[in-house]
Amino acid sequence: MLGHLLNAVTGGDDNNNGSTKMKQEKIKGTVVLMKKNVLDFNDFHATLLDGFHELLGQGVSLQLISAQNVDHGANGLQGKLGKPAFLEHWTSTDVSPVAGESKFSVNIDWDHEIGKPGALLVKNNHHSEFYLKTVTLEHVPGHGRIHFVCNSWVYPDKHYPTPRVFFTNKTYLPHEMPEPLRKYREEELKALRGNGEGELREGDRVYDYAYYNDLGNPDKGPEYARPVLGGSSKYPYPRRGRTGRAPTKSDPNTESRIPLLMSLNIYVPRDERFGHLKMSDFLAYALKSIVQFIVPELEDLTDKTRNEFDSLEDVLKLYYGGVKLPSGPLLDNLINNIPFEMLKEIFRTDGAQLLKYPVPQVIQDSKTAWRTDEEFAREMLAGVNPVIISLLEEFPPKSKLDPKVYGNQNSAITKEHIEHNMEGLTIEEALREKRLFILDHHDTLMPYLRRINSTTTKTYASRTILLLKNDGTLKPLAIELSLPHPNGDPLGAISKVYTPAEHGVEGSIWQLAKAYVAVNDSGVHQLISHWLNTHAVIEPFVIATNRQLSAVHPIYKLLEPHFRDTMNINAFARQILINGGGILEMTVFPGKYAMEMSSVVYKNWNLLDQALPADLKKRGVAVEDENSPNGLRLLIKDYPYAVDGLEIWFAIEKWVRDYCYYYYKSDEMVQQDPELQAWWKELREEGHGDKKHEPWWPKMQTREELIDSCTIIIWIASALHAAVNFGQYPYAGYLPNRPTISRRFMPEKGTPEYAELESNPDKVFLRTITAQLQTLLGVALIEILSRHSSDEVYLGQRDTPEWTSDEPALAAFKEFGNKLSGIEERIVEMNNDEELKNRVGPVKVPYTLLYPTSEGGLTGKGIPNSVSI
Repeated sequence: MLGHLLNAVTGGDDNNNGSTKMKQEKIKGTVVLMKKNVLDFNDFHATLLDGFHELLGQGVSLQLISAQNVDHGANGLQGKLGKPAFLEHWTSTDVSPVAGESKFSVNIDWDHEIGKPGALLVKNNHHSEFYLKTVTLEHVPGHGRIHFVCNSWVYPDKHYPTPRVFFTNKTYLPHEMPEPLRKYREEELKALRGNGEGELREGDRVYDYAYYNDLGNPDKGPEYARPVLGGSSKYPYPRRGRTGRAPTKSDPNTESRIPLLMSLNIYVPRDERFGHLKMSDFLAYALKSIVQFIVPELEDLTDKTRNEFDSLEDVLKLYYGGVKLPSGPLLDNLINNIPFEMLKEIFRTDGAQLLKYPVPQVIQDSKTAWRTDEEFAREMLAGVNPVIISLLEEFPPKSKLDPKVYGNQNSAITKEHIEHNMEGLTIEEALREKRLFILDHHDTLMPYLRRINSTTTKTYASRTILLLKNDGTLKPLAIELSLPHPNGDPLGAISKVYTPAEHGVEGSIWQLAKAYVAVNDSGVHQLISHWLNTHAVIEPFVIATNRQLSAVHPIYKLLEPHFRDTMNINAFARQILINGGGILEMTVFPGKYAMEMSSVVYKNWNLLDQALPADLKKRGVAVEDENSPNGLRLLIKDYPYAVDGLEIWFAIEKWVRDYCYYYYKSDEMVQQDPELQAWWKELREEGHGDKKHEPWWPKMQTREELIDSCTIIIWIASALHAAVNFGQYPYAGYLPNRPTISRRFMPEKGTPEYAELESNPDKVFLRTITAQLQTLLGVALIEILSRHSSDEVYLGQRDTPEWTSDEPALAAFKEFGNKLSGIEERIVEMNNDEELKNRVGPVKVPYTLLYPTSEGGLTGKGIPNSVSI
């Protein structure tokens, strides 16, 4: 019976002569996919219906599309279609217990009029979706083996206005596309763009743009309202992916938010959602759980009388002992609603209901080395935020803030503060020899400081001046802490200068001064170096690439691995991290002004400045030198981020150059590529639309402009993000080393706080920096964000070996991988070189954040291809 039904569907005829059927050629194929019911979903109803559809011969069908011959009867001269062939044994195919992959056979009737197949039309007549990975055809007459890389969710056919089409792994520039396939290429891009209307749903594949107008929730109360970021000169911002949700009742310009419990369902195009391994690696659920469960529990744990650590030993108990959770209905609810293994993973519970975290690397070797001046300075070169320090070119430092608005904001640091501590150098000599450096957070923070300090936060805008010593390390010379004038901004800054001291109350004050600097640096790191300069600026590239570059375009194939999971993690961030009242506002000092402040910083964002050599030169820490490798000389020879980063940068650039030169033989080919030009135009005018008139945008008229732009995109998405993300837990997992909030101003002589500083300096230190609740919440968050998933794909790797059929491109990629392996070996060698003191520092933490590969978990190394966490 089933055989008759299958023949009826596939066009078979039992009345045909049997010998004719025997002679009919068949192409054997293998289809690799993952069923919905093995991807952490339980849908018994859908599984039952799928089996019923199979019995009716209405399963999953494939049709070959000719790359050579046109069906003249088709609209638009589309390629000739072969007969449908159905996947065999759907209900009985074994599933791999590890990856959840299923392999199916398919036998396709060969039609000589098809010629060489160039694409597949796939129809899913089931009730549920599946993830189609690859299709491989063996022994295609006259053409041998043909491979299709799909990597896409295929929903039931009725879901799509046009059928799903997948192309072979052949790469085509638009003018090279075989005529029978051009219409399919155009229709696929049209489907991905959508029509710009309506709310987008789970199975949609639409990539479109929107402002950041979904961070606030004014319906919940005015304190949860936030300005729209993007679309204005006051608050410019990169675009995010559109969801199309209705506006709020209180403000038509603010998009309504989905309930917290539905956080996992926030819209991103279906193929941008995390893979099942990453989902089962707890990421998304853990983020939701922090808000849903940890916060109420810890608010109970850390009430107003207990929301403090009394000593540094109390902090260490988080890692070496654990903090006892209180009993009560909230904790019972927590334990009853989360599986024990998940509890262990998120909360580090040991059965005794203790909150316990892994020991951060910064305190594994020594519990006190983090407090040294050398380590404080070293982390500006090799810590979690090594992208801010710059050369001091004039003394005293000058502000760039408008004096008409902010008065005199120039530095109050004098020669007398520092010259006695400069190894015999004068200020003039040190400037001339380029040995003075500055960590400057003054101008970024001062315009917001009055508003920030009107909340529970009490902090300063800081400048830190450092000397490059003869041994290659840096030492801090002075820290300037500034506040707005109490009588108004035009009256300038009120500043105090602190200098190094080791003992007594002066030593304690110096430790507090360094803590205020770390608070500044933590906020700038999270908001600017990390969120804005990697996550936010890359999302428009993801959207534009999918809207304007076909999957068979060489630049799509070059960039696509570097966009994996980015839209998904950014969507989760908007839902529970960077939203009004979210975790970032709770744990980082700018509070409700955090995202607004990042918008102001974006005004000065320049794509070309994101190139590592350009960034280093702009900060004055590198100069051009034709006698140096790659024409660049570092002023701080032992600058681990820059040393390793430059090797990675030039390896990426070489790979991109080899790749682009293979496909583009001339500048004219770049100019005449309509998809490439549409892509670049949309990036400027839509994706980063608030900066579309900036003169620095490459014109995309030459191969060099294409190479530079793609190298920057890959650098930001891979190495830059790795450098500022995966060191979070190793360095900031111990909050005293990287506090995120300050709650008191510096103690003044004659006050009770000053007297307490003399008698119990650690208690004052802990009462000043991040409180217990925010510490527990922040540490839980950055532990999640610092972990690699088990299915991570690293720089120099691809998840699909046959991502293209072009051998020169594959050979160039292999060379890139080999070069990265050599860089790994050199990193190990440098970390073992005792003369390079900044590689490990007093805390004995080797610099491995730009070591290309890693295992899964909390490793402090590894460069994923994309902003995937």
